[in-house]
Amino acid sequence: MWTLLLLSPGRTLVRKEPMPNSAEGFPADLVEVEPAEGAIRLRVESALYPLDALYGAAYVFIDRCYVLLDRPTESSYRVTLTPKKAGGTEAALRELVGEFVNELLSCAWRAKIAQESRATIEAVTAQALSGARGAPSLDDLQKYDFSDDTFDDPLGIAKSWEEKYKKKAEGGG
Repeated sequence: MWTLLLLSPGRTLVRKEPMPNSAEGFPADLVEVEPAEGAIRLRVESALYPLDALYGAAYVFIDRCYVLLDRPTESSYRVTLTPKKAGGTEAALRELVGEFVNELLSCAWRAKIAQESRATIEAVTAQALSGARGAPSLDDLQKYDFSDDTFDDPLGIAKSWEEKYKKKAEGGG
């Protein structure tokens, strides 16, 4: 098996064997496998993923593995996943971290959508709650304008069912 490493722009190193303790298919500087412990560690950049997304992804995995979150540096988090069932192979650990990073991406995307639509969510919620206050008081009704001013209804949407079908019955018969 050949491993291609990009050291810097213009410099590459080709190795015949995979890097020790790295999971095949993942960058060696991001994922580290500890087969003796049955654990896999993942480094997550804090600039790319919000902490809430990391918590959300970790929560999804707590039923099948032990999840340890820490922050070794100011710019990154470290996630250690250890399956609850003993005897996890390196392939199983690689699959576990692959599922975790997919869930992390999903949680980050949902957090971004929630942040961007926060004003809309708050407006809809406020409107729903204001309608749930109950019937208007007598003072509110007294202030309300109940005038019978006509309004434009070119599609006839404001007509009652009786008005709409009474005319058809009279015209047809």
